[in-house]
Amino acid sequence: MSEELGLTIKKNEDFGKWYLEIIQKAEIMDIRYGVKGFPVYMPTAMTVIKQIENMLEKELEKTDHKPVSFPVVIPEKYMTKEEKHIKGFCDEVFWVTHAGKKKLKERICLRPTSETAMYPLYSLWIRSHLHLPMKLYQTVSVYRYESKMTKPLMRGREFRWIEAHTAHKTYKDAEKQVKEDMTIFENVVVDKLALPFMLFKRPDWDRFAGADVSYAYDCILPDGKILQIGTTHNLGENFAKPFSIEYMDQNGKKKYVNQTSFGPGIARIFGAIISVHGDNKGMILPPEVAPTQIVIVPIYAKKTKEFKTDILKKAAEVYGKLSKNYRVYLDDRERFTPGYKFHDWELKGVPLRIEIGPNDIKNKNLVLVRRDTLEKIIIKEGELETKVVEAFSDTFYELQKRAQKLLTIEDVKNYSELKKKLKNGGIYRIEFCGNEKCADKIKEDTGAEIRGTLFGKEEKVKKKKCDICGKKASIISYVGKAY
Repeated sequence: MSEELGLTIKKNEDFGKWYLEIIQKAEIMDIRYGVKGFPVYMPTAMTVIKQIENMLEKELEKTDHKPVSFPVVIPEKYMTKEEKHIKGFCDEVFWVTHAGKKKLKERICLRPTSETAMYPLYSLWIRSHLHLPMKLYQTVSVYRYESKMTKPLMRGREFRWIEAHTAHKTYKDAEKQVKEDMTIFENVVVDKLALPFMLFKRPDWDRFAGADVSYAYDCILPDGKILQIGTTHNLGENFAKPFSIEYMDQNGKKKYVNQTSFGPGIARIFGAIISVHGDNKGMILPPEVAPTQIVIVPIYAKKTKEFKTDILKKAAEVYGKLSKNYRVYLDDRERFTPGYKFHDWELKGVPLRIEIGPNDIKNKNLVLVRRDTLEKIIIKEGELETKVVEAFSDTFYELQKRAQKLLTIEDVKNYSELKKKLKNGGIYRIEFCGNEKCADKIKEDTGAEIRGTLFGKEEKVKKKKCDICGKKASIISYVGKAY
C-alpha cells in the first residue's frame, strides 16, 4: 500500500465491496485457497478470533463448563441416529468414502455440528443423577457444504465456533441453561465487543434439526441484512432417546436426560465487528479484542537527525510503561513515512495511536489519536496511563452508540408495503398468523425470512389480521433478509 492508498470503496455506497476490500487490504483472510469456501485465516484474523474465543471460554468456565475435544469425523451410524437431525443436515454434509485407495466399509462425515459425535459418549459417561448436570464445550472448526454464495467470515464451508453441550435432569433445568447461555453471550458480545443483537425464538419450521426450541442471536449489518452470530437450542429428550442417554434418579428410576446446545459463531462475530464498527478508512476494533491496542509512531524529519534520538528514547519509554498492561507496538520502521503508518494502522483498526514529534519533546507532551473519531488529544506525559484508560472507555461507548443505531425496527401497514421496504433491506415487525405457507410466500416474493418472535418481550397483536394472508394474526414476528 502506498501512502496515498487506502480503501477505494465507501461503506455507504457499496457495503459488499467495501467489506471484501477490508478483508483483503487489512490482511484478514486470503480466499485464494484451492477449494471454494475454505479461506485461509491470516494472523490478524486468528489473533482477534482467539481473543473472542478466550472471552467466551472464560465465561463458560465461570459457569462450570469443562473443555473437551472430540474428533472431526463422525461415523454414519452416529449421524443417522436422530432422524430429524440427519434430515436437516443431509444436503450440507461432507462425506469421506475412501482412505487411500481403499473404500471405507462405513462412510464418515466431517462434523457439521457435534451432537451426534458427543452424545454416544454421553450415554457411557452418564449413569446417575450424581453425574448431572454435565456441561462440556469445545472450540473447533465445523464443515458444511454451503450452497449459497460464500462470503469471508459470514458464510463459508469451514468456520470457527464454540459449541457447548449440556445434559440435565429435567426440562426445566435445560430451560435455565438456555437462559444462562444468553447471559454468557451478552456478557461478551454486547459488554466487550459493543455489538447489539436481537434475540429471536425461531419459528417451529425453522428450528435446529432435532431441537424442541431454537433461539437465534441476530445482528443487523449496515446493508440492512441480518447475520446470525449465535444460537442456543433446548433439545429436550430428542437426542437422549435415540442415543440412550439415561440416568438413575434418587429413587432408583431410569430417566432420559434433557439437553441443550449453544453455538456462538466466532468467525461471524468477527465479521460483524468489521461490518458494524468499520468506516471508510478500515476496521475499528473494540479495545478488548484488538491484536494491537496501541501503536506508538515516532515522528522526525528525514533530512535531519535533530531530536531523533530523543524521540526514539521517549517512544521506548512510553512503550515500556504501557506494554505491562496493553498490547503495544512501537512502529520505528524507517522505510515508511508517518503518513503511511497512519493509513496502515487506521486500516487495521488499532484503537489508539500515540504520536511523538519534536514539539512534543520540547513541551513534554504526547499526542493521542482515537481510531473511532480520529480526534487528536494533546496530553502531558504524566497523564498517559489515565488518558489511555479514558480513551478506551470512550471508544467502547462510542462504538456501542453507533452500533445501536443500526437496530432500527419498522412496522408495516400491509404486505405491499413490506415487499416494497424489503427491497432496501432492514428488519420489519409484522402481525403474523404463524403459518409456514405465509413464511414461504414472503421468501418466494422477497427473499426475506421470518426470523421469529422477540425473546423476553411479550408483544400483542393490534390489527389482529395477518399482514400476509389477512387471516387471524396470533403473534408479532420479525422479517428480514439474511446472509
